[in-house]
Amino acid sequence: MKIVACEILPIDNYNFTPDDELLLDTNIWLYIYGPQKPRDARVAAYSQALTKILTAQCRIYIDVLIVSEFINTYARLKWDVMGKPHGKFKLFRKSPDFKPLAQDIAADIKRVLSHCIRIESRFDTLDINELIVEYAAGDADFNDQIIVAMCKERRLKLLTHDSDFCNQGIPVVTANKRLLSS
Repeated sequence: MKIVACEILPIDNYNFTPDDELLLDTNIWLYIYGPQKPRDARVAAYSQALTKILTAQCRIYIDVLIVSEFINTYARLKWDVMGKPHGKFKLFRKSPDFKPLAQDIAADIKRVLSHCIRIESRFDTLDINELIVEYAAGDADFNDQIIVAMCKERRLKLLTHDSDFCNQGIPVVTANKRLLSS
């Protein structure tokens, strides 16, 4: 796996400008619009950042990978909090009990999308062999690899709380203290 230094920027004093082109990782959208614990400092940090981003009129991009991760993670988090009704997630998803949750998730993903410009990962142009070799080493999450590739190709800054994005050669804006200290 190639280790490439990157710029890790603290979100609390980052000065967003209209020139910023940003990709917000799934975890950021979940902190802002997903099911979270009350008084979670991450929720406050990233909600305040989104307000600054919108005020500065930054361009926010999103692709189907992030939308899919948001929807699926949100549904599983809620299922877990509900005590795992029906025992298995797929049984729950097929039950009438899932419909109100699906409606909530749909409303929240619409809110997310209202802030974003939709893009594609350009999967057809990625060096898939390199990604698979990197994945096979056991140190990478495949979805994260796609996100890094999108950021590099489009020169986007990534907002994330995921420390896996350290040393990936992309600018990262975060409230994650572990990531900031790396």
